[in-house]
Amino acid sequence: MITIIPQDPVVFSGTLRINLDPLEKHSDKDLWRAIEQSHLKSFVLSLEAGLDYQVSEGRENLSVGQRQQLCLARALLKKTKILVLDEATAAVDLETDKLIQNTIRQEFWDCTVITIAHRLYTVLDYDRILVMDKGTIAEDGKPDDLLENPQSLFYQLASSADLM
Repeated sequence: MITIIPQDPVVFSGTLRINLDPLEKHSDKDLWRAIEQSHLKSFVLSLEAGLDYQVSEGRENLSVGQRQQLCLARALLKKTKILVLDEATAAVDLETDKLIQNTIRQEFWDCTVITIAHRLYTVLDYDRILVMDKGTIAEDGKPDDLLENPQSLFYQLASSADLM
């Protein structure tokens, strides 16, 4: 099974519960665990309706970051084998991004995770990095190997981002 969390996340009009578990396969305990792992717990607890909160058709009652976190919670429930993240945390603050990246590392450790990212620190501990330049692969390798080479584009990007 493959799960994609895009930069513009997909949510449906209906309750948070239906957005998390459209086939109603999971217990409330499972839903709350996924909500906690996706760092949405305080938000959902603040809602009077909780899991029965209605997501509006235009999605304007959830921020883009909250929709991304909701998609992460859905992926956690699916127990996917391949996870594709396309700037999936672009709309959250850096602190929340770090928490989400930690969740991804812990909960998807046995999955293939493909990440498209501009925030380099999110991929520094990945097994392999592909650096794209103008639509082509400029270089690839282990992050540590790329960071040891001052001629590497990844090294230069990391340097300019003060990650060195």
